[in-house]
Amino acid sequence: MKLMVVSLEMGYGHLRAAHALADALGTNVWLADEAPIADEVDRRLWLWIRRAHRILSRPTPWAFLERPANNLMDMVTMIPSLHDAADQSAPDLGVAALHRLIRLGLGRGLVRTLRESKATLLTTFYAPAIIADDAGLGPVYCVVTDADVQRVWVPTDPERSQIHYLAPSARVVRRLRAYGVSEERITLTGFPLPAELTSADEASGLLARVARRIVRLDPEGQFCDLHGAMLERMLGKLPEAERGRAVEIVFAVGGAGAQTDLSDEFLPRLRDHVLRDRVRIHLVAGTRAEVADRFKTQLRKARLTSRLGSGISILYAPDFPTYYREFNRLLAQADVLWTKPSELSFYAGLGLPLILSHPVGSHERYNRRWLREQGASLKQRRPDQLPGWFDEWLFDGNLAAAAWSAYTRIPHSGTEQIVRLLAGNQEHEYARDSFTH
Repeated sequence: MKLMVVSLEMGYGHLRAAHALADALGTNVWLADEAPIADEVDRRLWLWIRRAHRILSRPTPWAFLERPANNLMDMVTMIPSLHDAADQSAPDLGVAALHRLIRLGLGRGLVRTLRESKATLLTTFYAPAIIADDAGLGPVYCVVTDADVQRVWVPTDPERSQIHYLAPSARVVRRLRAYGVSEERITLTGFPLPAELTSADEASGLLARVARRIVRLDPEGQFCDLHGAMLERMLGKLPEAERGRAVEIVFAVGGAGAQTDLSDEFLPRLRDHVLRDRVRIHLVAGTRAEVADRFKTQLRKARLTSRLGSGISILYAPDFPTYYREFNRLLAQADVLWTKPSELSFYAGLGLPLILSHPVGSHERYNRRWLREQGASLKQRRPDQLPGWFDEWLFDGNLAAAAWSAYTRIPHSGTEQIVRLLAGNQEHEYARDSFTH
């Protein structure tokens, strides 16, 4: 039986998970909203959904619209309190809207492709899973990409569904049970991270990177002096030569370009740190050329253009696969990830402490809460008080402590767990060649 990895370009989170799994499985990622899977009618319906998502996710340029836009995003992404009611299986408006779109033809190309190829679906977005399940094409494997999950991820009648959910957190497991998904169709795996970042190679693998990072993030030795014995028992001898070296900060704005303006505020305030080689800043524009141009303008205003390529970098790529590879290479050298609490929340499992900017939508608020409860992140403070609070976190060992909590409390073997589950269920071939319709 063939296994087909399918996702959508609905933000980077679903694509990151899909590419990590496809790489580990030695196959490709197929997009449900593009040819050869989607036909013209199908593409128009997917495009409508994508545009609505991007409008809600992007920051508004008008301050007076910011609160209404945030309220609308919260309403669309609303997740009820887990403790209000044990049974939350009743379908909501999102479920009804999705099934209405399926009746109008959404996903018919995906259904045709799966039937003709006799492939089993592995997807990182809820809509393809529900479309395939509705067409009776089970079993279906669906990877959840947030620390909590909306009702729309589960079909109208969860008891009759053949979707097997791969959960990144224990809370997702509990939430899916509340939505009516049976226990045997939920597996807690962790989020699928890139295998090249979780390898155990002694010289350049995960443990070595965590050890170097903790030393760099603890210039005064506050954390290492207190916990040195424990750290060396688990990480080996700490590389003291790293202490005092420049801290590598990766600033990622998200697939919709949200919060690009934040770098307008912090770049001038970190200028002296860059010039004195105390920090290196990597600005991640993803696949958005206009965001990369905006970063260049901000660097000119901050009088830091001369340090571009030496102390500052901008990561831009014309397509997601290229960006994904370059971003993974960047994370291998990173010490701190500054971002909103998107799917990158799970990258804390690499022993990477997160500085969290403001969430967009209730699902990101749950991600933020989950990260802070694990001790893996710190909430961004006022940009106009930089570098004060950042230096304080360094000198007090707070960032080093967050890195250690991130490594020890956030799972980093999600890809391995999912591949093992698939291999245990049945022997799959992987869908690599073009599908004919």
